[in-house]
Order: sequence, then C-alpha cells, then structure tokens
Amino acid sequence: MKAMIATGDPAASVELAEVEEPRLRPDEALVKVEAYSVNRGETFLLEAPPPGWRPGKDIAGLVVQAAADGSGPAVGRRVAGHPAQAGWAEYVAVPTGSLAELPDEVDSVTAAALPLAGLTALRLLRVAGAVTGRRILITGASGGVGHYFVELAAAAGALVTAVTGSAERGRRLLELGAAEIVHEVAAASGPFDLVLESTGGPNLAAAASKLAPRGTLVWFGQASRTPATLNFFDFLYGPTSAVIRHFSYADFDTPYGEDLATLVRLVAAGRLHPEIGLTADWAGTAEVLDRLRGRAIRGNAVLTIA
Repeated sequence: MKAMIATGDPAASVELAEVEEPRLRPDEALVKVEAYSVNRGETFLLEAPPPGWRPGKDIAGLVVQAAADGSGPAVGRRVAGHPAQAGWAEYVAVPTGSLAELPDEVDSVTAAALPLAGLTALRLLRVAGAVTGRRILITGASGGVGHYFVELAAAAGALVTAVTGSAERGRRLLELGAAEIVHEVAAASGPFDLVLESTGGPNLAAAASKLAPRGTLVWFGQASRTPATLNFFDFLYGPTSAVIRHFSYADFDTPYGEDLATLVRLVAAGRLHPEIGLTADWAGTAEVLDRLRGRAIRGNAVLTIA
C-alpha cells in the first residue's frame, strides 16, 4: 500500500512510498483512510523523525476489517479515529477504543479535523471545570484547538478573550462566541479566572500576569518554540495564590473514542463547527505542511485520498 513517510529533508519533509500493510493486534480495526488532518506538532517531529515512526494521528474512513476481539465498529462502518501514528496512508490500524462511528450528517473531511485539536479543546474545557460566567484568556486562538475551545467554552457560558494576530481570524472567533479579540496578550484587559497558554516565549509570563487572585494558567503548548522564562518575584507580587498547571491531552482516563464520539455528536447537531482552512489531495501533503509551518492556514488542514 502507499503511505506518506518522513524523509528528514526540510525541503520536502514527506513523500509517498510503498510500505507493508498494517498487522493488526486483536483490539485493532483496519480502516481505509479517506481523509486525514495534519497538525503543527507533527511538523516538529518531521524535522528529526524517530526511527520507524510514520506520521498521522487524525483520520476518517471506512472499517474494512473489524477487530478480532469483537470490540469496536463492524466492517462497513464510517469512523473517525486517533491512531498513535501512521495515519497518512491508504490503510491504518486503529485501536477500537480510539474510534468513533460517524453518522450520515458528518462527512469524512469534517471528521478528520476532529481528533487531536478537538480532543485537546474538549479536555481543556474539562480541566477548566464549570466555566459559566468565568473570564478566560486563550492565546494562539486561531489554530485548530483555539477555534474548538472558543466555541465549546462560549456555549457553556464563559466569557472568552481570544488572542490572534489576524483581524480576519478574529472575526471568525467572534462568530464562534468569543467575547473579545485582542492581537497581543498585553492588550487583554483582565483579570482572568483562567488563562490557556499555548505559544510560549514571552507570552507565558505576560499571560500569567493577567490572572485574577487564585486564578489558574494552563500551559498546553509552545508553538513559538521559544523557551519561556518566569521571574519568581514578578509572579510573587502579581496574582495572589495563582496556579500554573501543565496539560497533556493524553493524560485522561476516558478513551479517545468516547470523547471523539462526543465531538461527532456536537458536529452532527450543529453545535460545533470544525474550522477547515484548507482541503487538498494527499499528494500535496509536503506543500501543505510548509504552509502550516508558516501559519498560513486558519484552523485545520485536511488531505483527502481518492
């Protein structure tokens, strides 16, 4: 079968190649991939790919072989999935606990945009707890996670201030329910009960200074790839008893498939709107990755396999 493999070449980080078909574990289904989404974090891994690793964590397609242990969807079911790797391929093995069935209302392109960004946003909201009436600041809001989180949190009653460098993207976030758009952290009025920080560098300290007393900053990324520095005394004499918490979307007891099913239900009901900034044939994956690195894509980019 054909699959995208990492080249280690910055000029063209992936290429199509012939690879062996997946060998299934008893709890895995074989999915014929119809579409997959690419994520910024994968572009980082492609710079120095680990031995034996193949990219691809967000997929949608058709089950062509059910799991041998009897779990999960039957053959012929349309699904969204979150494999550990190797999803940028004609076929991929996915643990049944990482699959969610798709209703007719949700097409494969939309579904492929859900897993990583949607799971991250949903689980960030779960960490936030009851958000009705709470003031929330989120940085890097024009990416896939930001769009999902703004819509989910606003629907739950939060007052979300979104940081984005683009006026156009800011308008879209307002449509999704953001209460306010700012183009840099310093412009956010505050104080905020919760700050979600995903860019790193000087933004982390700037965002922390916007916390209300006993507020929480959740650090869930470093998209700028610039190390962040916090001065203890600035923090000490800033927000009283504030908390900084590290977040990993993988550190939850709920299987991916259950939360994916929640996201699918919200999309089918018209209550969640994946922001797909680009759709292209998978032959153009290397070029799309370049655009993603340059932050030229709003929300998610999805590649389709004919």
